[in-house]
Amino acid sequence: MATEPSPAGSGHFQAEFHRRWHDLKNPHVRALAWLLDAPDLLDRDAARWGGKIATLGSGAAEGCRDWLAALDADPQALSDDLGVHRFTRLGRYAENLLAWYFRHRQMLFAHGLQVRAGKDATVGEFDFLLQQQDGTLLHWEFATKFYLLNSDDPKLAEVQQADYFVGPNLSDTLGRKIRKILERQLLLGSHPAAQSLLPQPLAGAQALMKGWLFYRRGELPPLAAVGISPRHCRGWWCTLQELPAHVPGPGAVLPRIAWLAPARLPLSEAISADALRSVLQTMFARDPMPVMVVSLQRQGDAWLECDRGFVVPDQWPAAAAARQEQ
Repeated sequence: MATEPSPAGSGHFQAEFHRRWHDLKNPHVRALAWLLDAPDLLDRDAARWGGKIATLGSGAAEGCRDWLAALDADPQALSDDLGVHRFTRLGRYAENLLAWYFRHRQMLFAHGLQVRAGKDATVGEFDFLLQQQDGTLLHWEFATKFYLLNSDDPKLAEVQQADYFVGPNLSDTLGRKIRKILERQLLLGSHPAAQSLLPQPLAGAQALMKGWLFYRRGELPPLAAVGISPRHCRGWWCTLQELPAHVPGPGAVLPRIAWLAPARLPLSEAISADALRSVLQTMFARDPMPVMVVSLQRQGDAWLECDRGFVVPDQWPAAAAARQEQ
């Protein structure tokens, strides 16, 4: 990407994305463009990662502009291959999109290759095995994650700070995910059962992580020591009662499958701020899961996302804090 979002507030990346990719209309193609164009979540130059962080490079999206435009003009093959349905997991969806890119680049040796030790024992799975120009293979683990920073302490211990970023469903933290990838998943290639699947030794193993981090409005602690990229995509989070200050005008609820790229919605899908609050009240009565919402601005025949955040039920911050204590 030629232009990356600055560390200034949330909403900057959306504006840049819409400016650069305003011609793309298909949601799957827009999501693919985001994967190629968005800044990495982790800083690959941070010493703490020991060179284990991968990147697609600053020119990945720009070098595919004509290809993305052609996909957008005729997205049927992509849509058929993705096979998105109601229960499609966002992580698998993002993996399948990235696999399309690697096939286009003629780099994909294998995607989702399972490693088994015996008939019924699964050791793990290679997200991607990529063919290098020198004939070697490179193992990449890939994750697209969304975390909310939940802490009232502005002086978080640097070594623990990544664990204060909590997933919306409280099932994991950024720190836990990083440890799982670096300390377990990237070691898969050294397992005897994996070596029998590889035509030659691996040249290396790295992790590629994309995503969005969400903060209380005005909160952005120093993140350099945590190894988070200073230019990562970001948004806000708030309780339902705080919603009017964050989405004062037209907005919408984003389904999980649409969390990747900044949204482009038909005119019929925007609702007023009052209606959005009512919808969220109904949703929280059924399920106390945080909900991704976007604020919208009209451009021609569509609404474009100008900002995004998670709205959480009133009990979520306390539940998140209890989870962190565990």
